[in-house]
Amino acid sequence: MAQLYFRYGAMGCGKTAQLLQVAFNYEDRGRKVCVIKPSTDTKNGTKLLSRIGLERNTNFCFNRRTNLYNRIKKDYPDVDCVLVDEAQFLTPAQADQLMEVVVKLDITVIAYGLRLNFRLKDGGFEGATRLLQIAHRIEEIKTICDCGRKATLNTRWLDGKLVTDGPDILIDGTSKIEYRGICPHCYYKYKEQN
Repeated sequence: MAQLYFRYGAMGCGKTAQLLQVAFNYEDRGRKVCVIKPSTDTKNGTKLLSRIGLERNTNFCFNRRTNLYNRIKKDYPDVDCVLVDEAQFLTPAQADQLMEVVVKLDITVIAYGLRLNFRLKDGGFEGATRLLQIAHRIEEIKTICDCGRKATLNTRWLDGKLVTDGPDILIDGTSKIEYRGICPHCYYKYKEQN
């Protein structure tokens, strides 16, 4: 029975690497997958590239106007699993469309993304919020902070300084920007240093 999974974690926890491993496992067993990501994620064009060097071309990239249910029904009705990278960039309607893929097409959907944005104070990402509300299964992918504690927060750094305000979408590689997953202890320590 197909289900909608939301697997979330802080930056650097290996979400994309796990997605690529799941795709490999399905295909190694003779199953078909459809791997997608939002066009908002401009890094690496249409490819998924994990921090540990694993990579793969997507089947398609989508924008905020793409109806994911219609696209998958039309072009990928015979897949066993749809794998979504950077799922936090989904619209709420697209998260609902992924549920339609599960229910109406009987295709498992596994969405990987961030739960929170770097500001930590305004509800996070709308796609992640909707997935947290509707997913059959919600699974955390854990990682650690530099200090050794569990990293649960996402932070943005510009020129080596913690930034706590700005637009949700600012893709690393476009300036001296870095994203890191850190623990709450380190977050408040760095915030006080600014």
